[in-house]
Amino acid sequence: MKIKNALFSTYNKSGVVEFAQKLNTLGIQIIATGKTEAILNEHHLQVMTVEDTTHFPEILDGRVKTLHPNIHGGILFKRNNQDHQETLLKHNIKSIDMVIVNLYPFEQTIANAASTLDQAIEQIDIGGPTMIRAAAKNYKDVVILVEAEDFELVWQELQLHQDVSLATRLYLATKAFNIIAHYDHCIANYFNTLTPQNNLPQKIILELDKKQILRYGENPHQDAAVYQIPNPIQNVLANHVQIQGKDLSYNNILDAQAALQCIAEFSNQPTVAVIKHNNPCGVASDESLAIAFQKAQAADPISIFGGIIITNETLDIETAHLLSPLFLEIVMAPAFEPQALVILKSKKNLRVLTYNIDEIHKPLTQIKSIFNGYLVQRSNNQLLDTFNLKSASDYEATPEQLSDLLFALKVVKHVNSNAIVIAENQATTGIGAGQMNRIQSAEIALKQTALKPNIVNPVLASDAFFPFRDVVDLAHEFGIKAIMQPGGSINDSQVIAACKAFKIPLYFTGIRHFKH
Repeated sequence: MKIKNALFSTYNKSGVVEFAQKLNTLGIQIIATGKTEAILNEHHLQVMTVEDTTHFPEILDGRVKTLHPNIHGGILFKRNNQDHQETLLKHNIKSIDMVIVNLYPFEQTIANAASTLDQAIEQIDIGGPTMIRAAAKNYKDVVILVEAEDFELVWQELQLHQDVSLATRLYLATKAFNIIAHYDHCIANYFNTLTPQNNLPQKIILELDKKQILRYGENPHQDAAVYQIPNPIQNVLANHVQIQGKDLSYNNILDAQAALQCIAEFSNQPTVAVIKHNNPCGVASDESLAIAFQKAQAADPISIFGGIIITNETLDIETAHLLSPLFLEIVMAPAFEPQALVILKSKKNLRVLTYNIDEIHKPLTQIKSIFNGYLVQRSNNQLLDTFNLKSASDYEATPEQLSDLLFALKVVKHVNSNAIVIAENQATTGIGAGQMNRIQSAEIALKQTALKPNIVNPVLASDAFFPFRDVVDLAHEFGIKAIMQPGGSINDSQVIAACKAFKIPLYFTGIRHFKH
């Protein structure tokens, strides 16, 4: 099918002049909108204006220029339909057989923090998407080009066949519809941000870019990949940088995300977290990163095998030496000392990742898939107001105990429910995770703690209330010195009575931290 007329309407002029010149050599008539026409005229190309085609001037500061039957009739008519052909002849409408359009830079505009709502609105393209959609819909008769990278492909086919193949037309139409979907997605998400922050939007448009194919999914027989939300405002795990090691698997990604969420709680001191099967098995803070690691390792020296290590500070040589003898899946840090990397490179399969510690503090919306849908929630960023924190049992914790309780509370947020965390000296000593009842989680955490020598002042934090006093009774048997939990059970009075009897400080936070 011979291409007679090509319409250019471009914001980004890259490659446009050269392509138009090539089309001109084949005798294809060029039609162009204002600024595109001007730049083509500067290069001595014969160009017909849109006004020549529509017989109507551009109006409303350029908001209306291509929205006209002479444009869309020329794009949308079916070439093999006799009635369509007669309609065009009747109204003296020329066919438009190729459309070259790119859009106003809405996404780039809103990426600038200084941009205003009015500026953003003026970068919402109307005529461009309409022409793209029309041409892509009629791809069997019209070639649609939305990216300069495809100019050469089309030119090669025109040279060889004097036409563009149906397969290429379909490929270009598919790309065009994806461009429009992305453009509308950006606009919709921008307007969603204008609604109150405590409201979830009525509709969520998920647009994901494939970033990386993974070695496998949860199990080796399952294919998997990382898809990233293309939003420069939000940063997700998919934005990690891998320095060395084997390709990441599905489970590696999940565990690394759990590591990031946990380490984001700690900023005041060097901190190390050990993650295994999506749960922290050891977390510790100290003045030295190396000592923090030793404390985290001591928390559960068995489970660290095959785990993930994450730090909140640059990983130094001393800590790298301590890591070197261990079998680990991943080591993550904001940065690495050069010699620390040399040490870690001796373990060629060890995955070494950097991440931007500033980005993981930003609030994110969490989305989880279920059958035929998704669950959506705001991230668990609720903080405890410690200003008026008062014991419900009339016995107050020491400053050291209270500090350890708050440390344990930060960790318990990231342990799968039911969750119990025991801590002393800014380090976990026992973690009970994922049990079907709370007393079993407590037993696991307390028995882990009892195996360690020199534990004299342990405290306990729970992700949810105690339904019965049994956890307090067990905690007393194991020498727990203070307890922190949300409260809110119908049996709170029994729990308080037990703590009073054992002289255990008891703090109700009023904030539940379930993690499923």
